[in-house]
Amino acid sequence: MTVLYIIGTIVTVGLTIYLVWALFRPEDFS
Repeated sequence: MTVLYIIGTIVTVGLTIYLVWALFRPEDFS
């Protein structure tokens, strides 16, 4: 369960960073 929790956290953080990057750089967001 710990491994799944870590993977879930990494995915969530990754998606959050991607969304923030897309919001600040809409010209590069397709």
